[in-house]
Amino acid sequence: MIVEHALLPVIHGHEEAFEASMLEALPIITSAPNCHGAQVRRQVEDGSIYLLLVEWESIDAHSAFRSSELFDQWKALTHHFYSTPADVKHFGEPLA
Repeated sequence: MIVEHALLPVIHGHEEAFEASMLEALPIITSAPNCHGAQVRRQVEDGSIYLLLVEWESIDAHSAFRSSELFDQWKALTHHFYSTPADVKHFGEPLA
């Protein structure tokens, strides 16, 4: 299992609308095959930055989502709020 870590920089002043849209978007991503859960957290120091954490079976599962119709729905609800592209990284299993 891997964890997708994405920093989402939201346009200042659009945080409330983004959060409302994200509430619609989260069920989309969690319905994707081989997604094992997702959450979004707002940064304390800068309230326009959000952290998306998604558990995927593999990077291939995340890639499959990104080329699916579900991703198009996700993107339509979220991406227009970003001031710059999201910074996405993947992390492996926890250290023993």
